[in-house]
Amino acid sequence: MAEFLLAISAFIAAHVIPPMPPIRTFLIGRIGRPLYIFAYSLLSLALLAWIVVAARRAPYIALWDPAPWQALVAVALMPLAFWFIVAGLAEPNPLSISLRPAGPGFVPGPIVTITRHPVLWGFMIWAAAHIPANGDVVSLILFGGMFVLALGAMPILDRRARRQLGERSWQALAQTTSILPFAVLLTRKATLRPDGPFAVSTAVAVLAYFWFLLEGHRILIGLSPLARLS
Repeated sequence: MAEFLLAISAFIAAHVIPPMPPIRTFLIGRIGRPLYIFAYSLLSLALLAWIVVAARRAPYIALWDPAPWQALVAVALMPLAFWFIVAGLAEPNPLSISLRPAGPGFVPGPIVTITRHPVLWGFMIWAAAHIPANGDVVSLILFGGMFVLALGAMPILDRRARRQLGERSWQALAQTTSILPFAVLLTRKATLRPDGPFAVSTAVAVLAYFWFLLEGHRILIGLSPLARLS
């Protein structure tokens, strides 16, 4: 358990300290933005792998006995999680996390119109979906911690985007999207305009979900306590 808690602590520290404006600015100034992003992504993946390995080694301490129906929570929510993550990473988004840079004259695409933090919402849904079907201490700490970390990152990214874009640009973009998914569409402050890349991202998310069902069903039904964290 000690190794698992250490891995979780290191993962949280890596997502709190380097993104701090003074530290992030210093690192980008020394090594450049592309290398910073590559190194930071590599560090995140390495720490995530350590968490999984440490979780498998940690003792299994049951909190409740997962019922078969609880696996359906993940089955129902994971398509939405995949969709938010895939579409969010593929679409330019200067307001949050994305793999594509936003050029001059940025106009929010479909997924950013739905929510300005799609990737974070995807991870939150993923984490929440796996808590009911995994009734042990390690799973609760892991998935609960990921949920809280993603939720806490939203105001941090909002402040960073506001600082980088400037108040005027921030206010203009903020009117066309929202933190809460679909809120700006329900209030009719913006209109959803699906395009080709959005359709491709949706298709990739659907394929990823079916792979998840075919290859990861043992995780969902909890056939093994160790497999629940895979």
